[in-house]
Amino acid sequence: MAPTLKLNSGYEMPQVGFGLWKVDQATAADTVYNAIKAGYRLFDGACDYGNEKECGEGVARAIKEGLVKREELFIVSKLWQTFHDEDKVEPITRKQLADWQIDYFDLFLIHFPAALEYVDPKVRYPPGWFYDGESEVRWSKTTLQQTWGAMEKLVEKKLARSIGISNYQAQSVYDALIYAKIRPATLQIEHHPYLQQPDLVNLAQKEGIVVTAYSSFGPTGFMELDMPRAKSAAPLMEHALIKEIAAKHKKTPAQVLLRWATQRGLAVIPKTSRPEVLAQNLDSTTFDLESSDLEKIAEMDLNIRFNKPTNYFSADKLFLFG
Repeated sequence: MAPTLKLNSGYEMPQVGFGLWKVDQATAADTVYNAIKAGYRLFDGACDYGNEKECGEGVARAIKEGLVKREELFIVSKLWQTFHDEDKVEPITRKQLADWQIDYFDLFLIHFPAALEYVDPKVRYPPGWFYDGESEVRWSKTTLQQTWGAMEKLVEKKLARSIGISNYQAQSVYDALIYAKIRPATLQIEHHPYLQQPDLVNLAQKEGIVVTAYSSFGPTGFMELDMPRAKSAAPLMEHALIKEIAAKHKKTPAQVLLRWATQRGLAVIPKTSRPEVLAQNLDSTTFDLESSDLEKIAEMDLNIRFNKPTNYFSADKLFLFG
């Protein structure tokens, strides 16, 4: 079982979880069920992943068979941009909870700090980035402060135990701390040796916000999307330094990459469908890297970001990380 991190909301969050981005609908129920069997307790989902219903089926099966109780799981989901309007937050959260077959999320995040015009789930779900489903970007006039207020009501109504933010940059975090009645419990960001964001990580940790790293293996997950930027970057698993550190500790490169984050106090959410890797990823907190290892990895920072809209498609209104 993974160690836990104490959130500012008072709840404990597993430090190693299972990420559900790009888990195919056809296999999602079995993937979640098997991960629970392997010992995973945190599952990181989102409306935008398009697989919450199937993931919920995997959870329901595991609970029904007595593998786990609901209160032993830590289920994370995210509010998509088209639902930022104050009157849309609670209805979509209830839909997502119904898809998961649960009564509350342990953690619910604002997925990106950008409000887009509402798209009715009956029209298209998940709605994606474009109002017309093809290329038109339509901004909503809702502010992040208004959306955060609606997120806080989810806690009051016991639909979410903790709330947090994702893909925020430093100034957005500072802004949130000014108006938040309930402080963000976590900040989820792309974080790997090629994109270390030390100032942002330091800011969050100094403010008592737990950082969750996604895409811990760098370009690997994005190569499947045929992304030129990802294909031009050397795979971290094959990087000479990471392999050298792995050999020294008798661990896999993946375990080294995960431990690099967790040893510095971050949570991680890797995914895999291979049983032996499932176990290895969960076991990645059982050894320590040397300070010289951490120093060498720190020197790998290239400030290369893979997960941003302009890397996926051509859109002149979505420079969110500018």
